[in-house]
Amino acid sequence: MEFEYEEYPSKMKAAVLLACLGPDVAGRILSSFSEDEVEQITLDISSLGSIDSELRVRVLDEFYEMSVAKQYMAQGGVEYARDLLEQAFGTDRALEVLTKLQSSLQEVPFEFLKRADPAQITGFIQDEHPQTISLILAHLDTEVSAMILSALANDVQADVVMRIATMDRTPPEIVREVERVLERKMASIFSQGFTFAGGVKEVAEIMNRIDRNAEKTIMADLEERDPELADEIARLMFTFDDVVYVDDAGIQRVLRDVESKDLALALKTANDDVKEKILKNMSARAREMIEEEMEFMGPVRLKNVEEAQQKIVGTIRSLEDSGDLIIEGRGGGGEDEIVV
Repeated sequence: MEFEYEEYPSKMKAAVLLACLGPDVAGRILSSFSEDEVEQITLDISSLGSIDSELRVRVLDEFYEMSVAKQYMAQGGVEYARDLLEQAFGTDRALEVLTKLQSSLQEVPFEFLKRADPAQITGFIQDEHPQTISLILAHLDTEVSAMILSALANDVQADVVMRIATMDRTPPEIVREVERVLERKMASIFSQGFTFAGGVKEVAEIMNRIDRNAEKTIMADLEERDPELADEIARLMFTFDDVVYVDDAGIQRVLRDVESKDLALALKTANDDVKEKILKNMSARAREMIEEEMEFMGPVRLKNVEEAQQKIVGTIRSLEDSGDLIIEGRGGGGEDEIVV
């Protein structure tokens, strides 16, 4: 199916943008979202599969243009923004960007279905309750709805038609919930025909860098909704407990970049294996100082401990990316396995 950028849902564009920005930046951006929003976006990112280079460029261009337009509007209103955007992008493009910006919060329900074949939609919704089918068809183009309706079982068709005909206003939260569930079911469709890496690995990278409490909440929800996906993400993540998988030379390298206060905080709730792994790679004097600092530190907030642990995890991941240390025993081997 030919790629049509205009038909690509805004929510999936947001997922593509975060995947393109990389885990560090994406993690910082996600920290400003609510837990529900973070959960939905991470699900969207995990469904991306690979990202086509053309899509990547279009999303980044649109993000830049929308950011500039929003800044201009904040500075001097719509007219001021229009004048500056016309100078930057030309009259037609300026009008298009402003129109899109002003309507960006007015999402069309089930917009993501525009990229799916009617036969695929039928396959996913034919076993749903007639009321759910009616809600979906009522929001699609009449031509697409007609094709889907024709493919439904005979005993369902009349029921669906009657429900559409007598349908009153539907609360937006119900529409969003039906949309969310259906989009999750159809996520596999959106991962076909692309060439640039993304998906679950990218989600794991982002999850490594977000607030620990948000991470726990999201993973708990994912475990309930999709245990296999949660397990796949968890296996790709690196947590403070995984410090035991860093080789001794790597631990020594990490300790050079970690402040003693952060280390003492991080070890406050660490398990015995992690403490032993770190302390045995310190000099006797340094180990004694850290143990004294932990002893005299007194009660500390769990949030501060987890922040210190995340700092160390971030240092480890950065050093791993640059090839300055090795993480052993995770992921089951493959092309990154160490052989001698």
